[in-house]
Amino acid sequence: MNKVSEPLATGAALEAQAIGVGLPHESATLHVSGEATYTDDIAELRGTLHAALGLSRHAHARIVSLDLDAVRAAPGVVAVLTAADIPGENNCGPVLHDDPILADGLVQYLGQPVFAVIAESHDLARRAAALAKSEDVVRYELLEAVLTPREAKEKKQFVLPPLHLRRGDPDAAIAAAKHRIKGEFEVGGQEQFYLEGQVAYAIPKELDGMLVHSSTQHPSEMQHLVAHMLGWPTHNVMCECRRMGGGFGGKESQSAVFACVAALAAHKLHRPVKLRADRDDDFMITGKRHDAVYAYEAGFDDDGRLAGARVEIALRAGYSADLSGAVATRAVCHFDNAYYLSDVDIVALACKTNTQSNTAFRGFGGPQGALVMEVLLDDVAHRLKRDPLDVRRANYYGIGERDTTPYGQKVEDNVIAPLTDELVESSDYQARRAAIAAFNAKSPVLRRGIAFAPVKFGISFNVPFLNQAGALVHVYKDGSVLVNHGGTEMGQGLNTKVAQVVANALGVGLSHVRVTATDTSKVANTSATAASTGSDLNGKAAEAAALTIRARLAELAAKQLGGTADEVRFHNGVVDSNGGEMPFSQLVAAAYLARVQLWSDGFYATPKVHWDAKTLQGHPFYYFAYGAAVSEVVVDTLTGEWKLVRADLLHDAGQSINPAIDIGQVEGGFIQGMGWLTTEELWWNRDGRLMTHAPSTYKIPAVSDTPAAFNVALYRNDNVEPTVFRSKAVGEPPLLLGFSVLLAIRAAIASVAPDATDAPKLRAPATPEAILDALDGCAALLSQPAQAGEPSQPSTNDAAQPAPVN
Repeated sequence: MNKVSEPLATGAALEAQAIGVGLPHESATLHVSGEATYTDDIAELRGTLHAALGLSRHAHARIVSLDLDAVRAAPGVVAVLTAADIPGENNCGPVLHDDPILADGLVQYLGQPVFAVIAESHDLARRAAALAKSEDVVRYELLEAVLTPREAKEKKQFVLPPLHLRRGDPDAAIAAAKHRIKGEFEVGGQEQFYLEGQVAYAIPKELDGMLVHSSTQHPSEMQHLVAHMLGWPTHNVMCECRRMGGGFGGKESQSAVFACVAALAAHKLHRPVKLRADRDDDFMITGKRHDAVYAYEAGFDDDGRLAGARVEIALRAGYSADLSGAVATRAVCHFDNAYYLSDVDIVALACKTNTQSNTAFRGFGGPQGALVMEVLLDDVAHRLKRDPLDVRRANYYGIGERDTTPYGQKVEDNVIAPLTDELVESSDYQARRAAIAAFNAKSPVLRRGIAFAPVKFGISFNVPFLNQAGALVHVYKDGSVLVNHGGTEMGQGLNTKVAQVVANALGVGLSHVRVTATDTSKVANTSATAASTGSDLNGKAAEAAALTIRARLAELAAKQLGGTADEVRFHNGVVDSNGGEMPFSQLVAAAYLARVQLWSDGFYATPKVHWDAKTLQGHPFYYFAYGAAVSEVVVDTLTGEWKLVRADLLHDAGQSINPAIDIGQVEGGFIQGMGWLTTEELWWNRDGRLMTHAPSTYKIPAVSDTPAAFNVALYRNDNVEPTVFRSKAVGEPPLLLGFSVLLAIRAAIASVAPDATDAPKLRAPATPEAILDALDGCAALLSQPAQAGEPSQPSTNDAAQPAPVN
């Protein structure tokens, strides 16, 4: 096992080996030249109209009256649509029918769409929709608004029943442990902030047909919801997506309201209609990563090994269920992260609040589940005055023992220990930790911190039936290949990897394979491109189709060249058997003349996965991906400012299909996770208005936030499961490596009061304000030592003051 960090292959190398090498993204040239076509770039047909949404100005209220005459009279307005204009079902919820497309008598968050304006231009539509702010247009009767998960939990207000997973007897184990710790922590949400905003372009077709171009991770769901809204059979609607400018989960379910409104208007007016949300409206309408409030307790020994643990995870679901059930389930299944828990009690609450309905975001609940475990273990290490790395190693899953998760799945591919050893050595962790301690002893203002964080992340949808995919492969008479599959390209390189898989299967260079737009009329009933399964599912389906074609060609090659079909080899654009060979294109031409079928469908269903949603037991993940990070920061204790000065990442991508793309995913995931935990702060005012709703008020990481020393490598570890090329998913797991930045900031703050019993009270995101609050609390920690021979006193990792999000 060794690190992989390979340069991009070019020229002859690109044609000689289509898989396992660092090839450029299939749209790289189009991206950098600005020629890539996104939904908003599609040439508009003559007569195209533009839509905008009129939004609620209250968090919870009944609509008393709706007088839209002034809106209809606004310049350029062609029509104004409300819930009453929907011929079918007024719902865009992906699971429950609790998410209206347009509010009907009741608004449940500030920013909820109430009506749609259709006008001659985008600007005119927006200007007319802004009239929703006038009391003369919409009159409301205000209702009580619940705005925080804490308040919702107190009121027992949930969008779904609580989840509860228990193993062993954690109460007895905690009570009997030599040391005990108890605390609270909270982490904010996160806006997906895709570069391309939400957009849909609907074009009416003959015989009650509708073509919807949607920037979505889930074309099949958009097709289904539009059909239900219009009261049509599904086959009347076609949804297409060539590419997205980012998704990160925010376009899995929440592209629906935009697709449905555009299609509704196109149907009513018999004209093409485009709906492109401006960034402010996008922020106000769509849901984000679920923020969470935690209460935890644990018992442990002198080595920091956990005897028992208990946690309650209260997630802000928002006003409707959306995907909160699955998010909460994944949070429950990732509380263990990389650690064996013999006795544990986990409760997850999907709290109903009058805010945007939170949804999928890279990691999908896994980060929220694992983060509190890392905070807890850091608290344990601080209490024992031990290196947090040693405490983590003491709790790692074993091999052959201590290897079963709380939900009953064995960890059969565990490489976290050797991966940790390799990263600790390559990052020079121990020497740097000692040097940082020496630096802090002499530096009264600037403090440094270093932290290690591991990850074990389950790969598969935790709803088993979603683990399926289809693909079509066409080989043309000249030997060129066209591929269509059910996944969507959002910049992550899925189409590149699928093309590599097909090229490898047929033994041709990558330039001979083209991947077309995702289209529900070609591959039906697809799952969302999410849960890091895009390459696993669609790569396998495309490979199956390509191998079917290859088997047919091999039969013909054996007849022409001699030998048997099993002896025929496809490589480097040629086919050889029995000492003879011919170009792939020549064999294909001969196959056409011989009436051999040169196209095939392919299908793949992930094996082994099963899940009992009632008992929270089963085998929800096909395999696990592993990784680890070491981050070093410097904190200014006078201002709360900080800087990440070095990061060392080592991630398990199995045998990588494309190391260049995978390294890019590791880098991006890490930085996005760092942003969630440090700079990206969402907060609502007392009226329920999201105040951080634009780039001017919401800070995502910039290039200047990346460390000067950024060492990223892949850990070679062929997948134990027969995935494509024995590769592993790499989209979501690296986001959890960003934990190391938050933990390093905590370590820097803790150095101010090294003798304190408890760790600093630092909330996330660790903004400068949060850091200063934590520093202010260090003096208080020094005055509260635990007495010898008595159980450790509870600690609170909550903020000294409430976070702005609450």
